[in-house]
Amino acid sequence: MIDLYYWTTPNGHKLTLFMEESGVAHRIHPVNISQGEQFAPAFLAIAPNNRIPAIVDHAPADGGGPLSIFESGAILLYLADKTGQFIPQTLRGRNECLQWLFWQMGGLGPMAGQNHHFVQYAPERIPYAMDRYVKETARLYGVLNKHLADGREYICGSSYTIADMACYPWVVPHERQRQHLVDFPALAAWLARVAQRPATVRAYALAQTINTAPTVDSQSKSVLFGQDASTVR
Repeated sequence: MIDLYYWTTPNGHKLTLFMEESGVAHRIHPVNISQGEQFAPAFLAIAPNNRIPAIVDHAPADGGGPLSIFESGAILLYLADKTGQFIPQTLRGRNECLQWLFWQMGGLGPMAGQNHHFVQYAPERIPYAMDRYVKETARLYGVLNKHLADGREYICGSSYTIADMACYPWVVPHERQRQHLVDFPALAAWLARVAQRPATVRAYALAQTINTAPTVDSQSKSVLFGQDASTVR
């Protein structure tokens, strides 16, 4: 059994996509990050970076006690290896998948995240910051679009992998990121293919039952964006 600590963010969706695709037995523990639940001591014992998602595996392969893991990319890789699903088993295929997983973790996610912040949430409009992150998001969309333009069905070819699960939730809010999918036709086709997968439909339907009021208000902004070093002391 896997305990999944989750909220309805792009990084959280990565893990519900995996769970729905794989059928791994799991329990979802909602962590409402807008209400500060990510700072609860019990959660910090699992995820010291006070971010979702995180998991606890109660039956790790080494036969030891419960194993906790934080960081969405690390969790995806752990679950793919644990189950033998959604990661290529060949040397070249595995490394292609890992490259795109890390590309999302180091590029698409952080840059789109900053895009979201400065375009949607920042209390003052900073044109330079908005332009910087909107353009960098577009560049990254262009990188993935070019990669997909050779006719491949998914990021690693004909097989759906954790690379797709990592990237998809960060492209779903493309309108909020001021991106126009007409400029990225191969990316748009890939997005539609992933959206039509039954597990994707189930994962996003689940999110709507967990977070029924996704509006970010002034109180939640102070929780989400008011952190500094004192937060973790």
